[in-house]
Amino acid sequence: MKASRLLFALSAPLALAACQTGEEPRPAVSAQVPTTPGVVSTADPRATEAGVEILRQGGSATDASIAVMLALTVVEPQSSGIGGGGFFLHHDANGELITIDGRETAPAAAGSDWFLDSEGEPLGYREAVISGRSVGVPGNIALAAEAHAAHGELEWEALFQPAIRLAREGWELTPRFVNFAERVQERAAHQAEGAALFFDDDGNILPAGTRVTNPELAQTLEAIASAGPEHFYEVMAQGLAEHIAANTPGDAAMTPADITGYSATMRDALCGTYRDYLICSMGPPSSGATTVLAILGQLERFDIAGMGADSVTVWHLFAESQRLAYADRELYLADPDFVPVPAQQLVDPVYLAARSELIAPDMRIAEPEAGVPAGVIQAFTDGDEPEEHGTSHFSVADSAGNVVSWTSTIEGPFGSGLIYGGFYLNNELTDFSFRPEVDGAPVANRVEGGKRPRSSMAPTIVFDMDGNPVLTIGAAGGGTIPVQVAKALMGYIDWSLSAQDAIALPMLYSPGDTISLEEDNVVPGLPEGLEALGHTVRTRSLPSKANAVEWSGGRWIGAADPRSEGTSATQ
Repeated sequence: MKASRLLFALSAPLALAACQTGEEPRPAVSAQVPTTPGVVSTADPRATEAGVEILRQGGSATDASIAVMLALTVVEPQSSGIGGGGFFLHHDANGELITIDGRETAPAAAGSDWFLDSEGEPLGYREAVISGRSVGVPGNIALAAEAHAAHGELEWEALFQPAIRLAREGWELTPRFVNFAERVQERAAHQAEGAALFFDDDGNILPAGTRVTNPELAQTLEAIASAGPEHFYEVMAQGLAEHIAANTPGDAAMTPADITGYSATMRDALCGTYRDYLICSMGPPSSGATTVLAILGQLERFDIAGMGADSVTVWHLFAESQRLAYADRELYLADPDFVPVPAQQLVDPVYLAARSELIAPDMRIAEPEAGVPAGVIQAFTDGDEPEEHGTSHFSVADSAGNVVSWTSTIEGPFGSGLIYGGFYLNNELTDFSFRPEVDGAPVANRVEGGKRPRSSMAPTIVFDMDGNPVLTIGAAGGGTIPVQVAKALMGYIDWSLSAQDAIALPMLYSPGDTISLEEDNVVPGLPEGLEALGHTVRTRSLPSKANAVEWSGGRWIGAADPRSEGTSATQ
């Protein structure tokens, strides 16, 4: 599971110049040395406490973030955990930035017909999801091992103790969890183990406040803690593969070799500038960086600060920029180990300036189409991936100046509905296009054996002009993730809002022909104003759940989405 490490040591002006010329930018050596305690921000207070506990023991930001991921496996099983994967960004006071790809992989036997029926047509979403067919090889434990080897301070086993204690001694079900379990009971209680954990004998979800335990998960965590990640990828491989295969229709299925052969991968960060800041996020197979940087880059020529957060024009421009960015995302983004992905070209300032010229302050783009960056020969077409859901993000800073941004997921609520070892298994493979080709042209994000599906996760670190990290942020909520991050960065940079207030800004999601607004949107006259510009607008509940840590006033400050049960706490 070892991979090469990346060291970036350019000065801040050089890094910014690289962004402006379209070359791959690199964050600078940081001169910032915090003198205040570290901070943890997560989607659940029990996970936040786990991270803080590790910081207080002398653990690094990496150590604390691993403890958070493990605790979320227990208390937020509907969203993330060791049955899934994630993306990890880390920056230290010496200027090193690493990103680790812990995305799940398709079994070697998975081919282009993986999600097609006997007639060659795409399966229904429910049939595809609630099955071993949707499960990718989990990557979070391998990711954690790589991260710990690079930047861990405490012993591996110590990081598991808060999660083991929660699983063995119990935790209380929250209203958010109960709502999820009730709405997707067919997945939460698909197998007897899930039903026994969270439902009564009559099949009713246990009420919020009920204290539950998960001794099987505690045993699994204890084994991985004492024996190391090899326990997950070697000792458990046979039983885990057999369980998934037994729930997979057809002859092709996951094998032990798929699990033992998994590795987390070091990748280059993808960076760009917005105003006077350097923004670094996760490159392919995530679409997070390209989409966030495209949304912001296309807005750069507009006076967002001057128009203000109550301007209908601002939110119209934000919607239009999304539509262009998502058109590019749908066409180009996939696993770069399998298809050529022009990630750097998609965020090149010259390309984004040209895309921006398609946006008018007083008119809606009729049909946003993907662009063609310089030097790119487009050989692929858009697929038909289902809408994404779920996920959890956490941000951590420690007193030594290390910062972590990690987004973790099992995809939809309760993943595939399959449970093994006390944890839910992901349904990440439904992030692939169900159709391998459209009108004879191949889809970049089609299913292939060993391939990682495209993701929306966008763990992000923001640097000031001096190369200091000033914000680490990310979000949960499927396809809305890049929009949540871009919106918060717009608020933080253009309107000088705190991370907390930037996260709390209204959500507007516009990846296609319809704008979705939050039901309690607070911008006066926004729906009517957008409709007057030609938009189709609907209000609905949006899956917003962002977490951040910012450097402000000489100290680290945490921020958590007020729409969620998230919290932040100081060491």
